[in-house]
This record gives sequence, C-alpha cells and structure tokens, in this order.
Amino acid sequence: MHTIEVIFTPALLPHYVIQGKTVVVIDILRASSSMCVAFKTGVKKILPVSTPEECRMFKDFDFIIAAERNAQMVDGFDLGNSPFEYENPVLEGKSIAFTTTNGTKAIKQAKAMQAGAIVIGSFLNQNYLCNWLLKQNNDIVLLCAGWKDKYNLEDALFAGAVIEEIGASFKIEDDSALAAHFLFQQHKNNIHDLVKQSSHAKRFTFLHLQTDDVSYCLQQNTCSVLPIMEDEYLVAITAIAPLLGSATGSAVH
Repeated sequence: MHTIEVIFTPALLPHYVIQGKTVVVIDILRASSSMCVAFKTGVKKILPVSTPEECRMFKDFDFIIAAERNAQMVDGFDLGNSPFEYENPVLEGKSIAFTTTNGTKAIKQAKAMQAGAIVIGSFLNQNYLCNWLLKQNNDIVLLCAGWKDKYNLEDALFAGAVIEEIGASFKIEDDSALAAHFLFQQHKNNIHDLVKQSSHAKRFTFLHLQTDDVSYCLQQNTCSVLPIMEDEYLVAITAIAPLLGSATGSAVH
C-alpha cells in the first residue's frame, strides 16, 4: 500500500524524500485557489517563477504577468493573487507568468527535489484532485505552502480534508498527516469560522481587501480542473476517466 504524508511548510522539505512521489502543492489563501479558477476560466498555461523581476520579463513574450508579495499585488503587474481576478473571460487562451509569496516557491522547491508529479490542490477542486490521486499508483505528499516557511492553519486543514476523503486507501505512518486529519475532523463543520481566525485571514482584514477572498477560497468543488506541472508549465487536466495508471494523462493546453 502506498503512503500519504503531509509537510506543513516548505522549510521542512530537506527532512523528507519526495523524489518520484506525487506532490500536491496547497496554498489555500490564495495561489492554489487562484490557479484553479484561472484554468476554469480557460487560461492556457501558467508559468510559476521565483521573483517579480523574473516575472516582469515575460511581458515581452505575450504573457499576462501576475505578482503578489505580502498578500498584495506588486505595482506594475497585470494581476495579483485574488481568485476574483482570474474569473475574467479575457484570460481565456492566455498564458500567465505567476509569482507569489508562498505558493510558487513551494512548486519550485518540489520540482528542484525531483517530485514525480506536481499537482495543485484547493477546496475548489478537492473532489477532482482526490479522484485523480486515487488513480495514481504512487506515494503522495501533501505539501503546504504556509506563510514565509511558517505553518498555516488553512493549508493544514485542507491536507486533512484530502486524508479524510482518500486516506483509507493509503498507509499513514506520518504524525503530520495524523495531525492534519484530526484538525479537519474536529472542525469540518465550522471550516469558515476556523479559517477566519487564521493569521492569513486577519492579514486580509488588515489590508482592507475589497473582496472576500477567504469565503471564496473555502468553497468546495466549484472547479473541475486539476493543474499539473508539465515541464516548466502548469496546464490543466479536465478529464479524469482516461488517467488510470498515468501520472500526467491527457492535459488540455
């Protein structure tokens, strides 16, 4: 039986072996949620990059450029990191270069450590993600992006939700996975109230965001897409059925 593990922050990655494993990058507030919305809207591909400076260069190559630091859009960019921004139908068929404080960093680190497959998970695509994971013949790592290498409540909560849904099909020998599962079991009926108390949610309140990104990102199963890394890009899987035994399947470009 394959294993399922939880890594609460990318700072802990050096203590794990993820080479060849299927890694689910989780950044509920907000990168992984926004990526799911983008692909639901019809974005062609997303290029995760490390810095705003690198991201800005892709403007010359017909990319939409998106950058967020410290929960705010970086000046001079087309988009930030709010899921509401990625509902715009103008984005259909476009390519986006994307850099965020936490989510894209986690993706880059997982890739550098030779993960076998990297996919993006959120409450918005939870069932779609879980159905795909059940069809993979591989160990799974749920990698929480956290906040600047610190633990994040909402990411751990979602990791627990995934374990609640598919954990019976995997071997769990990891205390982090147990803790995430216990967290979800205890709070599954009041997820919104719990996350509203988190440091990230309070950060949004302090910044006086005009949109309720927290409530948006806690919606369940509104996006029937699975962002997956193919070479340097995230693309979208939109058909689960043909993917039996496949790490990548047939993605829509």
